[in-house]
Amino acid sequence: MPYGYDDQNVFAKILRGEIPSRKVLETEHSLAFHDISEQAPVHVLVIPKGPYVTYDHFAQAATDAEIVDFTRAIGEVCRIMGVQPGMGGGGFRAISNAGAAGVQEVPHLHVHILGGRVLGRMLPRAD
Repeated sequence: MPYGYDDQNVFAKILRGEIPSRKVLETEHSLAFHDISEQAPVHVLVIPKGPYVTYDHFAQAATDAEIVDFTRAIGEVCRIMGVQPGMGGGGFRAISNAGAAGVQEVPHLHVHILGGRVLGRMLPRAD
């Protein structure tokens, strides 16, 4: 499946400094910032700096250094925001939407870190 990257998407513009963001963390290969449409008391987006559209695209095409950096950035954001359940936080949800069926709004890989309250079930249980 081809992954066409639109370098005019809002996250590409944030990475280029054309749109401001409330930065939480920046590493060599990743950027984390507060979501402008917060859905929970903690709502941070973590994005790779490379031109990746979805998580599967990233997993298949990114370098090992990018993958390690992005994964560690997610862990560090959870620490910074105080949501790590093993460290006294109440827990968090990590979500990455992909494609039209996944309701992806921005065609640049991003992981939502949500926490700070009980979030409820993501999907109803199938009994």
